[in-house]
Amino acid sequence: MTLCCVLASAQTTKQEFVDKYNLLTGKLGLDGVGVETLLTKWEAAFPEDQDMLEAFFLYYYTKCQTQGTTSSYSKRYLGQEPILELKDSLGKAVYYFYDYEYDDEMFGQALSYLERANRAQPAKLENRLAQVTALMNYEKESPDLALAAMTDLIAENYASKPEWTYAGEPVDGEEFISYVQDYCLSFYRIGSDASYEAFRKISEEMLRHEPSSHLFLDNMGTYSLVFRKDNKAALKYYDKALKIKPDDMVAIQNCVIISRRQGSTKLEKKYLAMMVEYAEEETARQSAKVRLDYLNGSKGR
Repeated sequence: MTLCCVLASAQTTKQEFVDKYNLLTGKLGLDGVGVETLLTKWEAAFPEDQDMLEAFFLYYYTKCQTQGTTSSYSKRYLGQEPILELKDSLGKAVYYFYDYEYDDEMFGQALSYLERANRAQPAKLENRLAQVTALMNYEKESPDLALAAMTDLIAENYASKPEWTYAGEPVDGEEFISYVQDYCLSFYRIGSDASYEAFRKISEEMLRHEPSSHLFLDNMGTYSLVFRKDNKAALKYYDKALKIKPDDMVAIQNCVIISRRQGSTKLEKKYLAMMVEYAEEETARQSAKVRLDYLNGSKGR
């Protein structure tokens, strides 16, 4: 056997790198001891390998995070429930939450590997969404870059209609809409002024392309109701959603809330009747029926 053949046979194959990586991370975690060394060798042998790029992203993204806690006088922080409640020196409740600090340099390295993976396979939707998630977690209450990444993804979807895949399976238009809605809700749950604006901007952008989507009409109603405190505008959006999907329980329930705030028994009775008709949960249906029966026994306004 020649020296060339010996060297060729000794070279680690792509599958061997995958197997070693899975074994190592399964025992020690995504950023465990030895993982970086293995990934460096993998990159040297297969510099554009998609699995390697994704693995390096996961390594640096995990490594760059340090878990800690933060305190607030608010009962929610970045969509989280508190892990602990104490009192300050004046007896006021202080709430504690899990929080993560990020090493900027390592976070940048994580994104660079993910961007290389996305350039190589731009239609691999889970990686495109992973970028949005990483930016959202990193930016916390000011998700400007995450918003830009999601906006670019939406624009690309409707401009060039990529053949998206997720976990190797094709993604159709309805599934894409569902993924976008999941991220809208993530922005909403953060609960900051900037995240509410991101929630609004994405919803408005989606309505430009999907004007008959009850999901994004609901979002605009919720933005108007919760952030703008504009009951009239909220009701307008919810009514549009109900014309498209009469059993839209998000719209129906919020319309009941608005009707009560406005003191309009007539409107409340209208939406309670819809809840009785369309609610899937028996408890919700019965509760609406009891309230409707009570209102029907009083003088409507």
